[in-house]
Order: sequence, then C-alpha cells, then structure tokens
Amino acid sequence: MRTLDWWVLGSSLLLIILYGLWKSRGSGSVNQYLLAGKTMPWYAMALSIMATQASAITFISTSGQAYVDGMRFVQFYFGLPLAMIIISATAVPLFHRANVYTAYEYLERRFDAKTRALVSLIFLIQRGLAVGVALYAPAIVLTVILGWPDQWTTIIMGTLVVAYTTYGGIKAVTWTDFQQMLVMFLGLFLSLAMAWRLLPSDVGLTDALHLAGAAGRLNAVVTSFDWNDRYNLWTGLLGGMFLALAYFGCDQSQVQRYLTGKSIAQSRLSLLFNAVAKIPMQFFILSVGVLVFVFYTFEKPPMVFHEVEMANITRTGEYTGLASRYDAAFENRRTAARRYLSSRDEASLAGYRTAQAEFETTHRAGIRLVEKTSGSGFNDTNYIFLSFVMKYLPAGVVGLILAAIFAAAMSTISAEINSLATVTVIDVYRRHVRRDASDGHYLAVSRLATVFWGVYAVVTAGYGRSLGSLIEAVNMLGSFFYGGLLGVFVLAFAFRRVGGTAAFVAVLIGEAVIFTLHYSTGIAFLWYNVIGCVVVVCAGLLLSAAGVGRAVRT
Repeated sequence: MRTLDWWVLGSSLLLIILYGLWKSRGSGSVNQYLLAGKTMPWYAMALSIMATQASAITFISTSGQAYVDGMRFVQFYFGLPLAMIIISATAVPLFHRANVYTAYEYLERRFDAKTRALVSLIFLIQRGLAVGVALYAPAIVLTVILGWPDQWTTIIMGTLVVAYTTYGGIKAVTWTDFQQMLVMFLGLFLSLAMAWRLLPSDVGLTDALHLAGAAGRLNAVVTSFDWNDRYNLWTGLLGGMFLALAYFGCDQSQVQRYLTGKSIAQSRLSLLFNAVAKIPMQFFILSVGVLVFVFYTFEKPPMVFHEVEMANITRTGEYTGLASRYDAAFENRRTAARRYLSSRDEASLAGYRTAQAEFETTHRAGIRLVEKTSGSGFNDTNYIFLSFVMKYLPAGVVGLILAAIFAAAMSTISAEINSLATVTVIDVYRRHVRRDASDGHYLAVSRLATVFWGVYAVVTAGYGRSLGSLIEAVNMLGSFFYGGLLGVFVLAFAFRRVGGTAAFVAVLIGEAVIFTLHYSTGIAFLWYNVIGCVVVVCAGLLLSAAGVGRAVRT
C-alpha cells in the first residue's frame, strides 16, 4: 500500500461515516432509532437494500468464483426480480399497514406468541451465524496486504461499525449504506476497466471473450437440470427466487430497510430498483473475475494466491519439483492460447483446453501441498481478486477499490447488527422480559443490544477462515433456515384457516427436513429454500385439517 492508497482509503471511509452520523441527527426515540420515523426516500432505501446484500464477500469472493468456475454463479440471481415483484405486492403493504417494527411481530398477530418466538429465534441464530462471516471478509484484505493477524482487522472494523450504528441507529445505517454503495459502484467500474486495460496490447476484448469461453468461463446460462448442481437456470429461477423471497420478505435485516419508507409506494420502488439493478451488478463483478482469468493466461499467477501459505510451501521439499511442473504448464497454456487466437480452429481449441486442464491440475496440486503443510483444509478463491489488485493496479485505484470492499463490509455488518438488536429488543426483551417500560428505556436497551451483537460478530468472525468460498458459505448458511421462514409467512399471508400451533409445528418439521437433506443427500443448497417452504406449507395445511390449533383472525 502506497501513501496515496492509504489517503484515499482513510478519507473515503471517514467521509462516509461522518455523512451517516450527520444524517442520523434526531434519532432520540425508539421509532426514530429503529425505523427512522418512516421518513426514508426510496433511493436511500434502494441502495441500502443493495448494500446490505452486496457485502465485502461479493467483491472478494464473487470475482474469485468467476475466476475458478466462470459466470454461472449469476444464475443464482435469476429468480430475484420475480421475488421483488411478489414481495412488493404482498409483504410490503401488509407490514406497513400492520405498523410493526419487525416482520415477526406480524406473526403473533396472525398466529400466536410461540410462533413469533420460534421464528425470531431462528432469525437470531441464522443472522447471528452470518454476521461473523460478513465481518471476516475484510479481515482477508489486510491479511493479504499487510500480513496483519485477521483478529486485528475484525476488532478495528467491528469497533468502527458498532460506534456509528449504536449512535445513529437505522438512519446512520441507511445513509452510510447510500454513500457506501456509490463508492462500491465506482470501485466496481474501475476494477472492470483496469482488468481490461491490463490485458496484452494485442489481445482485444473479443479475443479475451473467446479465450474465456473456450476455458468454460462464460457459462452464464446452464440449461441442463441437475439436483446436485448449485448453479443452473432452474436452480437460479426456482431456488434463487425462493431464497430471495425469504431473504427480502422474511429476514429482518432487509425488511427493516423498507419499513423505514415514507410510504408503501416508496418502499415498493426501493425493491423494484433492486429487481432491475441486481443482476447487472453481479454480472459486472463476475466479468471482473473472468477478465482477471484471461489476464493471468498471459501473466503467470502465483501457484497459491495467499502470500503467507505460498511462502510456507516454498520451504517444503516437494515445492521445487512442483514449481517446475507449474511453470511448464503455464508456458504451455500461454503458447496454446496464442495459437488458438491466431488460428481459431478445432485443433487449436482442443490444444488450449488440454493445456488449461493441465494447468488447473498443477494449481490443485499446490492447494493440496498447502493442506498437507498446514494440516487443515484450504481454499484459495477468496484471495485471487485481492492479489491481482495489490500487485497490478496503480496507486490511488488500489485505495479506492479497498475502500469499496471495506464500505461493502461495513454496510452489511451495520445492517445485520442493527436488525439483530431490533429483534432482540422488540421480539424478545419488550415482549417477554419487560413489557411496560418507557421509550427512553427501550432506546437505551436498543443501543446496548447493538453493542452486544457487534462484540458477538467480532468474537465469531474467526470461524470464516475455514469456510472456503465465502459467497457460497453465507448463502448456504441462509438456505438452512430461509425455507422454514418463508413457509410460515406463506401460511400467514395465504391460508387464513391455519392456526398458531399448526404453523409452529410445521416450521419445526420444515427445519428437520432441510437438515436431513443436507446431511443425507447431495442436493444443491438452493433447493433447500424451495423444499423447506413447500414442506412447511403442506405440513401446516395437513395439521390444520387434522384439527391441530385454531386459526387466529386478523
């Protein structure tokens, strides 16, 4: 990191935080602190919703995912626009008219207290597990850049986020998200432009796309159906839609964003903006990874992108022979790529693909050597993009891209600890511990709960290092619970005859089925959202038909 990079990084983050704190003035009541007094405009909510989901994991891991697996991850979002339309038509008006702080308050009005408590607990478990992963993502940044222990990074980042979130509440979160998303957009476009510019002078964009396609990196749409394939058209449209319905319609970290809207129309606009913008944004991020892949076809990448682990394996007896094989495989691939670009015939295409397969084999051998040396599992995906940024991008640009990554991390973490604090206070403390305290008391407890969840995130962040690709890990974690959450809200919205006990038991059945599928089958995790929802709805209807529970009319 050069002086200019530090200046750009520090000033960007400082301005974002100061702007958020300035805009959060007047958060002196529980309603202002948790819902911004329902005064937020659609554009602020829209970028806050996008920023909450577009965490540092999106920048760090999605680009690396494209490098190793191509564009097919974009299919994960194909169902999102449909989900946003459905939520805009159903959940948004229902939650607004119910005048609730959390989505789970609505469940008590519709069902009963135990169903609300169960779903609130599921949210706290799921989001509590995910917040540590989100905080660990920026720890990778400074680990690669400075060699700092990742614990230092999580403490610094956690302290910074807790400070402005505790002070300003949802207003500070939303307005800092707004600024952070603008920085993220700028960092995204700069990354794409620089990756394109750094390609060899005789390799144009068309050439780059031919090479990426020949290596299987332009697989944006996979039409074949396979239960065990995580990313194909059907998994994305169905599994992705159900995941998006659950995340944006039932997860408090997202519901709370549009509950702050001035009106139902403003909240709907914020979601519909994401329906239009989310897939192009993910496509751009994946395109960065694809162009980095083509760049490294001509510029030799490190055998292992994690600098510390690379240094460790160079001291082993096996490294010298493996390095010779790796160098030869790289030169063979580069030569084959040049030959393919010059002739574009079937023979040169086959030669390039063979050379690519040989190179990937030697890279995997390097990963296995790291695992053998460290005695634990290792995944290099999360370090690819950062290694490229630090080594090849100019001063100032590096600082801005890192500011975008840190802004993404801060936006997600602040939103998550804010929503966790809201559910803790509204659905647990005020409902079951102290029901008739003053507004000032609940405001103070809300701030204490924010601090608690911030500390919790710092403590649990270290578990992220063993989860492999973070973008997959965080979505898999959500899929364990989202099917059950979505199912109970479908029962609440669409099946008025189902009562509280039937809904409560149905959620437990749905979660049991999801975890059974995970541990006993190879079904791709996106299908957990579909199967879990269907199981909960069917179980609720069957239990209701059998006379379990009594429907509560609202």
